[in-house]
Amino acid sequence: MIDVGWARQLHQAGSDSGLAVAADALVVHERHTRLVSVDPADGSTRWDVHVGNWPRAVVITGRRCLVLPQHPDKLLCLDLDTGERIWSSDLRRFTGHLVVAGDVVLVGGWRGYTPLRVLDTATGQVRWETDDCVHTVRPVVAEGGFLIGEPGSPMVRLIDRQELRELTSWSLPQPLVGHDNQAVFTTDDGRGFLVRCGSRSVVEIAPSEGTVREVVLAESDLGFSAPVHVNGLLWIYDREAGFTVADPGDGRVLRRVDVRQPLVDQVVPVGNGFVVAGTNGTLFHLDADGQVITRVTVSRRIRALRTLDSVRVLAMAKGTLLAARVGNSASHE
Repeated sequence: MIDVGWARQLHQAGSDSGLAVAADALVVHERHTRLVSVDPADGSTRWDVHVGNWPRAVVITGRRCLVLPQHPDKLLCLDLDTGERIWSSDLRRFTGHLVVAGDVVLVGGWRGYTPLRVLDTATGQVRWETDDCVHTVRPVVAEGGFLIGEPGSPMVRLIDRQELRELTSWSLPQPLVGHDNQAVFTTDDGRGFLVRCGSRSVVEIAPSEGTVREVVLAESDLGFSAPVHVNGLLWIYDREAGFTVADPGDGRVLRRVDVRQPLVDQVVPVGNGFVVAGTNGTLFHLDADGQVITRVTVSRRIRALRTLDSVRVLAMAKGTLLAARVGNSASHE
């Protein structure tokens, strides 16, 4: 059973990069230049402020919300409870990527247009910046720093948070994949990081052990997006099969999830299974074995899928943001 609880018109196509979700907060970009805090319970407006157009990233960190609009060329820090601006920092044109690690925030490196810059999360003051422009896939927070890597390169580097220096680096068996702002790194349930490289490979980096291990070698080409851990399983977006589900320990492929239509490259857990989304606007509730329990078409097209809580999912569709409750069903389709 999938029931839509509330739906909110965005008055624009909507983008995954303009959506941020936390335990008790939901922020979404609307109406070309507005950023809106939405009550997760009923979809009502908490606050509504002007931030600029088409953000490249929106991130909730503590009781603050960081926004990186395409224009103006600034990083904005808002109070999560009121929407009031706490600080703003001028940036170079075409600055992309936004990653927060405690007391610092990293921006830059998108498509190689700008240097990497680290700012103080509390004040927006610059801590350090690289001398030259850097081209990196979307960075992630790692042990004491940030994990970065250039698309098409087999090298992954760990750079320090507090000062401009490289802590260590690793050589991958195949080059990093890269597609605009698509994530290719993901955390590995506390063990390290999973990396998409080559056309069919997933590699695990364990910084504490200094090791690189190939976890999965798929039978067909995989998508660009990073694999994710969901309820102890490794889900890898597969352009041909939908999702390949593997054992994260030995890389053994357990099953493939194919609902016979193109899927969004995201999967979210619910209390009694999983939810995936067809790009045509259909939500699929799967059981623990990946079999379809039920499906429902909720909109014209789904662009992003997120967890809202243990029984609800959030779907960003073309022009609509909606929350749906996923319940038990007596039988499979």
